[in-house]
Amino acid sequence: MGLLLHLDRTLDELDPPRWPDPPADATHLVRKVHALRRVPLRELTAADLRTLVSQGVALPYVVPLAVRLLVEEPLLDAYFYPGDLLLATVNVPSTVWALLPGLVEELGAVVSALPESAHADLPRGAAGEIESFITGLQRKP
Repeated sequence: MGLLLHLDRTLDELDPPRWPDPPADATHLVRKVHALRRVPLRELTAADLRTLVSQGVALPYVVPLAVRLLVEEPLLDAYFYPGDLLLATVNVPSTVWALLPGLVEELGAVVSALPESAHADLPRGAAGEIESFITGLQRKP
């Protein structure tokens, strides 16, 4: 996880170009994402990571941080419900996972080890999203 060596830096530093201030009429979510790009990586919370991952922001930098949390607690309640960070992370595009092959395998092992009963408390359709992630791993050469 070489990307974790940059924990004192911000996404604006690591993922150029720096983003300008959001427009005055920006939504709360847009203002939040812009602000999160200016926070050192080590200070990002699970909720922050869920926001950035679900919005597709600087994924090569935030996905390793999310996976690190998920390895310890796969059904972590980052903000909305238990497993919300997991669901955001398993939906990361395959092009990003191609850059992080060790991490996708690590997350795949964690997800595959979840008992079926763990899916019961997840939102409708979540089990299918998890299954698609696992199936995608199994199709890799």
